[in-house]
Amino acid sequence: MSVIDVIRKARWCVYRSDYLERLEMIMGYTRHCASHVSRAALLALALACSATFAQGIDHSVFDKVLRENARDGQVNYPGVQATAEFKRYVDALAAPAKLDAKSDKLVYYMNAYNALAMQGIIDGLSPSGFLGRQRYFKSKDWKLAGEDITLYNLEHKILRPLGDARIHFSIVCASRSCPKIRSEAYSAAKLEAQMEDNARSFINDPTRNRFNKDKKSAEISEIFKWFAEDFNASAGSVQKYIAKYVSDPDVAKGLASEQYKISYLDYNWNLNGTPPK
Repeated sequence: MSVIDVIRKARWCVYRSDYLERLEMIMGYTRHCASHVSRAALLALALACSATFAQGIDHSVFDKVLRENARDGQVNYPGVQATAEFKRYVDALAAPAKLDAKSDKLVYYMNAYNALAMQGIIDGLSPSGFLGRQRYFKSKDWKLAGEDITLYNLEHKILRPLGDARIHFSIVCASRSCPKIRSEAYSAAKLEAQMEDNARSFINDPTRNRFNKDKKSAEISEIFKWFAEDFNASAGSVQKYIAKYVSDPDVAKGLASEQYKISYLDYNWNLNGTPPK
């Protein structure tokens, strides 16, 4: 069998829709013809078929779902539930993905987190209640980039190590005290502006953070307590981090010099939208 024959076979492999089926087919086919094919031909097969695994996912599908079903941070879960394209997007996340640039990783994994968090709600999971949070974040495995992963590990083992504290204002665990989910998906072209807007909007939202400049006190989101390590690494302290984004210049000045007494608002784990059917 020639290299050309193997490449033709590989091209047929690539058009199969399910990556697991493709992999099984490739492995079986390789074993079948190993004794008849040169090393060069087998290499051609591997390269041609692996190319499909390296392709990025089309986030425009998720973008459309969010534009149609997310308004001011509230999600129309019945609408998402009824959208066949959303389920196909979630299924497509299972395929291996080659992500080299940090921006590509942020786009891919933040979109994935938000989509899987929404699918979890549709599947009947909920972060409200202690046991519900255990199942929602730590027990449910999702197929992502060729591996099984929980939302907890996606956040703590993949996203946090990327070293951008703004992820905490960009991923949404379907709860009211979470950041508001955007009415658009993340994209490499707009990522910096999107993440800056997320941080500024979250910090200046009085339902999530409150500042009293006369008393030099602040009631802030528990996100700043849970992930203080990330904000400290970015700005030196939580107060200094918030000072970069808070809109009131007097509050910013006081926070920058760490003059504020900090307390934390109770986290509202109720659903961020209309429950699914």
